[in-house]
Amino acid sequence: MSERTATGLLDHPRGAEPGKPGDRSAFSFETVTRLSSTADGLGRDGARYGRTGIIHTPHGDIKTPAFVPVGTQAAMKAVLPEQMKDLGAQCLLANAFHLFERPGEDVLDAAGGLARFMNWGGPTFTDSGGFQVMSLGVGFKKTLAMDVTGMKSDDIIAKGKERLAWVDEDGVTFKSPLNGSSHRFSAEISMGIQHKLGADIMFAFDELTTLMNTRSYQENSVERTFRWAKRCVAEHERLTAERLGKPYQALYGVVQGANYEDLRRHAAEQIASLDFDGVGIGGAIEKRIIGNTCAWICDAMPENRPRHVLGIASVDDIFACVENGGDTFDCVAPARCARNGAIYTRSGRYNIKRAENKFNFEPLEEGCDCYTCRNYSRAYVDHLLRAREFNGFTLATIHNEHFFVKLLDDIRASIDGGYFDEFRDETLAHFYGDGERRPGL
Repeated sequence: MSERTATGLLDHPRGAEPGKPGDRSAFSFETVTRLSSTADGLGRDGARYGRTGIIHTPHGDIKTPAFVPVGTQAAMKAVLPEQMKDLGAQCLLANAFHLFERPGEDVLDAAGGLARFMNWGGPTFTDSGGFQVMSLGVGFKKTLAMDVTGMKSDDIIAKGKERLAWVDEDGVTFKSPLNGSSHRFSAEISMGIQHKLGADIMFAFDELTTLMNTRSYQENSVERTFRWAKRCVAEHERLTAERLGKPYQALYGVVQGANYEDLRRHAAEQIASLDFDGVGIGGAIEKRIIGNTCAWICDAMPENRPRHVLGIASVDDIFACVENGGDTFDCVAPARCARNGAIYTRSGRYNIKRAENKFNFEPLEEGCDCYTCRNYSRAYVDHLLRAREFNGFTLATIHNEHFFVKLLDDIRASIDGGYFDEFRDETLAHFYGDGERRPGL
């Protein structure tokens, strides 16, 4: 029986018994409402894959679709875990690479895992570290939505950047961006790190490519990622059996394949054939086909596996991915944008540091019920950010994270209530100001 302490932490997470391996039945997914079909649906027989559901984890449930705020180093910059809970966040994601760098996975293991280490009373995710490690190899800003028409290269180094990572069949060798020391990541090493970090949901180690890689490289990379995925599953099973008394950690396989439909479908079938608990939709994807890409992957996935879309925080992309099967979403953009003064509202995004806000004593967004909007003005947040006061980072981040958490909550309600299409069109019209559906929809 799981019991929470006064701080909301679980003393005894579900599926954890002394002297026994983690009980896999503590993790599961159930569908609540399927999104109704349309004539132009992208899934099997014209059906749409969008749905609401519940992910059951040892540290609590996640109602989906849901936004997963990113606390990279076991912390949301300038915002306490208690404040994240208050703004509505159900779960948090931390980065395995950065926690490996500091303080080290052994520290979190000794502390009782990620949730207890950061005093977070709910489910947690860790990514594999693959994105960060692979990025060191190219020095290139690899976003999910990219347009690199006409660019072709397999050895992509951003101008003025040094290559810090090298991929081979077994894994990746890289230099630490902190101190230049040499390290090695592989399927087995990533699993070992993530098991010690102790998140409820973790991801298999995969090779992230860019849209600038050639077709032949993408083909080879998909096969390499599949071989790594099989190694991740085997090591995950070994560590689960070995680490007695720990709650079960779910493992998601990651589907790559860039913009190529045949590669995405092939990779999805490969990942679906392995004993994963869920799937991560990763890699660089052009905006115009982001919804289609989710649908291609869902074609191969069992219904009982939750689907996480990695690195998405554009309003139109979120709608496209939800409609085509995405269950959970993470991105650093809301917090990063907040620290730079970019504020999300239902009427679009604006810069709080524009001159007209100096004497504006209205909230960041009229009608918003977040802590910042209930207590502080645009003028005050503008002042704090200009003065580089940390309180400004806190207040702006609370609002932006609340925006995306609430957006996914409202999308979930619209699917359950049967008015998703109307809500999507109205929201996009207000946010983008033109009433037109974005290319990804």
